Amino acid sequence: MASVIENPGSALGEAIGIEMEKALNDFLTRLVEGRGYHFLSRSPVRNKSGTPKKLLLYDNFGTSYNIDAVIANESMQPLILIESKYIRYKKHNRDKGSWICTAHPAIRRRYDSIRSSIAVLAGNWSSTSLSMMKSFDINIFLVPFSRICDLLSEHGIDFNWDEKDREAAREAWERYSSLTDDQKYQIGVEMVNVIKDELERLVLSILDDTIEREVSRVTIELHSNLGEVKSYEFATIEEAIEFLNTVELKGLFITSDSLTLFDPPPSIDG
Repeated sequence: MASVIENPGSALGEAIGIEMEKALNDFLTRLVEGRGYHFLSRSPVRNKSGTPKKLLLYDNFGTSYNIDAVIANESMQPLILIESKYIRYKKHNRDKGSWICTAHPAIRRRYDSIRSSIAVLAGNWSSTSLSMMKSFDINIFLVPFSRICDLLSEHGIDFNWDEKDREAAREAWERYSSLTDDQKYQIGVEMVNVIKDELERLVLSILDDTIEREVSRVTIELHSNLGEVKSYEFATIEEAIEFLNTVELKGLFITSDSLTLFDPPPSIDG
């Protein structure tokens, strides 16, 4: 019998997210473990009781971030950060997306072995949230909400209810609760199958040590003693050196071309 809970809609969403994360972790474990890497969703350090600790990574100021998973090399140096997030309503986009944009760059500044950040996102994600995450160099893999609805409908579960329809949510939760553990896990597997091939190609390319390293861009960030910040990007080291050698740095902060409160927002692609 289904559990009596206060918010069946949230419970169902959480359950689906858990099953997707299980399937994703199993897939990535099989993908990387046989190639000499480690996939971890818990810390390699254990509590006194013997149970693994949360997977916490730190920034340069000692702030800890509970990451969903990480792919590490034989020396346990992190190479790829992994997040798995499900949301049903777009009103939660900003909180979940902003957390990734805050945590991953902060962690990458401390662990310089990290090569990439990956977010597997399921549900209703807005184009603005996706663009925000992409601007922080997060590789995004999306499982659309419509695909989740289709998968659940195969089990007689109507997942596309109105936000205020508690009766539909309750019925959906009861139907889901009646599924076997294997059926629930298979829903997670089918969700991951939507992005599996593309995800595999990216992960293997990131882990390919035969690729010769090259500088892809150089970023120079200048801070004035009054707190102003100027950021410049260059395609090559030579261009960056030329900039530093030829530009009157003090004059960069005394300009009239800075943005005003009346300027429009930048255009964002896709």
